[in-house]
Amino acid sequence: MNKLMLTLAVAGALASAGAHGAPPADAAAAAKAPAGMPAYGKDKPLPAPHIGRKTLANGLQVWVVPRAGVPRVDMVLAVRGAGFGADDAAHPGFAELLAGLLNEGTARRDSRAIAEAAQGMGGAVAAGAGADGISVSANALASQAGAMMGLLAEVARTPSFPAGEVALAKANALQSLRVAETQPRFRAERALSRTVYGEHPYGHTQPTAESIGATDEALLRSEHARRFRPERALLVIAGRIKEADAMKLAQQAFGDWKGSGEAAPEVPPLAGGVKPVRLLLERAGSVQSTVRLGGPGIAATAQDQVPLRLAGTILGGGFSSRVNIKLREEKGYTYGASAGARLLREGGSIVGGADVRNDVTGAALTETFNEYKRIGSELVAPDEMRMHKRYVAGNYLLSNQMQRAVAGTLANNWLVGLPPEFLAQYVPLIEKVTPEQVREVAKKYFAPENQAIVVVGDRKAVGEQLKAFGEFTVTDK
Repeated sequence: MNKLMLTLAVAGALASAGAHGAPPADAAAAAKAPAGMPAYGKDKPLPAPHIGRKTLANGLQVWVVPRAGVPRVDMVLAVRGAGFGADDAAHPGFAELLAGLLNEGTARRDSRAIAEAAQGMGGAVAAGAGADGISVSANALASQAGAMMGLLAEVARTPSFPAGEVALAKANALQSLRVAETQPRFRAERALSRTVYGEHPYGHTQPTAESIGATDEALLRSEHARRFRPERALLVIAGRIKEADAMKLAQQAFGDWKGSGEAAPEVPPLAGGVKPVRLLLERAGSVQSTVRLGGPGIAATAQDQVPLRLAGTILGGGFSSRVNIKLREEKGYTYGASAGARLLREGGSIVGGADVRNDVTGAALTETFNEYKRIGSELVAPDEMRMHKRYVAGNYLLSNQMQRAVAGTLANNWLVGLPPEFLAQYVPLIEKVTPEQVREVAKKYFAPENQAIVVVGDRKAVGEQLKAFGEFTVTDK
């Protein structure tokens, strides 16, 4: 899935807000279990796996997670500072093209040969970009772990960026961009990122036609050399493999890897103080409004990050969240609403919103802000706290059952600055969060006066309703 389609999927999730979650908070608190039903079992943290660790002479960190089970090995090579945060102002979204082209040709093989080799090992190899890095993942039968490790190293270290593949990737990216720009959710997300992050690279992760057109093989090669460095990389290996064997394979495939030329600069810290704006993106004739709220947040390693995660879940992280119950179940304004925090390595953001009918655009904003105020002023009731803690813990445990998910979680945590221990610490830390902590972080980060408002809709239909929330700049961009 490319970056544009992923963004649309995330935006769709924001609108639908998980229609298969737990029952509403009030109903959950009041409902009685059927006679004879046993009590809920005690929540269990994710078992802390043994993680073997070693740093190779070139600076590459290697983590090994041996696991019993199916005869399969999963690998993730995460490269910090190679993602969208490294893109300059003239090439927003460049990292997605770079990542997507890694397995389209190497110094030894073309794209078809790479795919056939991976399939012959019973697996696959792929790459994707995020704000804080690029991750190259691979999997194979345990008996083919050595061969797949070699293929992973080949794809990550020696991509050739063939002219034909580059031209095809650019054409596909332009087509995806044209489609995305017709979608109000994409426009709202793009505008909100620019509003919250300002001129920081985090605010310009979507490509433009100009940035796609300016990408060529020479730029891809030079940026690959600047961004892919062993001293900025982590290799996670998980599966049915002995720690010593995994470390040996890592040394064979990556031990002689060296950076060349000048390294790309580190992603700068996110400066605060961005003024919340009011922005109306004109979409003449639209029968509904796409409403997004956003403000400054915190980094993934900040002291408040765990209480903020739980506060976001209670406020807008699922079907049973407050904004979804209010706007969907009680008011009937939307099919789904959400709110929460996005936590990155050098900063973060608070986001929320819903797609609503034109005639309730102002009312939806009012109700959303009322929920923002309520969670920052009142203590969450014990039953509601327990329900959402169970929801967070259950989702986390389920999503990390597969070894490929464990490898991915460890790599993603490392990219944003979290230690390997956080994998097992997260659920116990969530369990310790108090209602007072939820109230304090919500008051601090979800304060309505700190939220920008972006609306994509028909100015004639919603303009008067929006006046109550400030002066909106109207644009068709």
